[in-house]
Amino acid sequence: MRSRVSYIGKLSLKSRLLLATVIWLTVMVSIAGVGIPVLVNDYLVDATKERLQLSMTEISTNLQLAEDQTLSLSQPLSDPRFQQRFSGLYWSISAGSQQLRSPSLAGKDFYEDVKGPLKEIHGARKETLITISDSWLPDGSQHPVKVMIGIDEDPTEDVLKSLTSKLWVILSMLFIGVLVLIGLQVAWSLLPLNDMQRELVALKEGKQDALSTNYPQEVSPLVSDLNALLFHYHELLSRARHHAGNLSHALKTPLSVLKNDILTLDEETQKKLLPSVTQIQTQIDYHLGRARVAGSMNILAVKSNPCERVDAITMAFDKVYASREIIVVNELDDALDVAVDPADLDEMLGNVLENGYKWATSLVRVYAVDAGKETVQLCIEDDGDGIPTEEMAHVLERSVRLDESVPGTGLGLNIVKEIAHSYRGKLDLCNGRMGGLKVVLTVKRAR
Repeated sequence: MRSRVSYIGKLSLKSRLLLATVIWLTVMVSIAGVGIPVLVNDYLVDATKERLQLSMTEISTNLQLAEDQTLSLSQPLSDPRFQQRFSGLYWSISAGSQQLRSPSLAGKDFYEDVKGPLKEIHGARKETLITISDSWLPDGSQHPVKVMIGIDEDPTEDVLKSLTSKLWVILSMLFIGVLVLIGLQVAWSLLPLNDMQRELVALKEGKQDALSTNYPQEVSPLVSDLNALLFHYHELLSRARHHAGNLSHALKTPLSVLKNDILTLDEETQKKLLPSVTQIQTQIDYHLGRARVAGSMNILAVKSNPCERVDAITMAFDKVYASREIIVVNELDDALDVAVDPADLDEMLGNVLENGYKWATSLVRVYAVDAGKETVQLCIEDDGDGIPTEEMAHVLERSVRLDESVPGTGLGLNIVKEIAHSYRGKLDLCNGRMGGLKVVLTVKRAR
């Protein structure tokens, strides 16, 4: 039941409207296809009985009772079918032991066939009849007169079948016509949503920075709110990055002067003051790093190519760490794009690759693994000594360094973790097949 509900919940608006239309039309057409023939049948039977009632009136008018209580008709009925054998139109008159029959019965009589709650009356050829009956006591008669008139129902059934078949043709054409009309109406009504979808794709691709305002009044408030959100996000992000840059420049020079002045003091004073200055520098680096990863300037249009970024970062690190002679093997597909801002992707890959340059023996390997339709795993592993399994969760914490002999702040992996989380991704550490650390960065693919 849950899977059925979840499947229906995933249907598009157009599919839902068309499904509801199909169900509604099917029910209505089925009711019409069954109900109308029943009504037509009742009408035809009632009309037939009305015609038979004319013959009943004619019989009652022409019926004569002799002095010896003998019944007779003064003249034949006007409908010639009563005179034709097995014509399908019959009458029968009975009073006590007397019985008169129409020539069309050919000496036979009506007989009843009881089928459960239904009772059918058959004629001379065993055909099912539509009948009416009446009884009255003529003046001077010792016995009541009972009259029954019947007509073959097959012609009525044939008319009903013909009408029913034509009715189903008409209803089928009506079903198809209404379905097509409603389908066109739904498609026309949902055109603004299709336009919005195209504009959202353009936003994601960076071709525009806001939605147009040419939308129906039902959708217009949503468009206005989304445009306001995009503008507000862009302004806040731009302001935050601007202030972060100003703060970085404002603090860098005073801290450098302060640190240099401390280094001119005696050793005991340096031991007291340098940790505090270093801690201030660490805090500033951490929070400025977080400010730099506040998000993309265009929230819907972020796209980066990991292969290109790895090549660019590797080219820089090859010069910085030339003495270590580290080889980086970039196996990333150059057609792979991820939904991460280039600056943020550089920050993540740069921190991870720098660790590889510091700790690898000779080789760093970068490759991608599919993690579903929407996500991809960027894997960076080296052939170094790696990290003990019990320390992997600990090393992702802020300012944690397992080896104090190598320069660093201990902020790199923590910043990478924060950036990945801001893009609804994650950072995982595990042991690689090359013997060293394997860093798995899970991010979304760019559409």
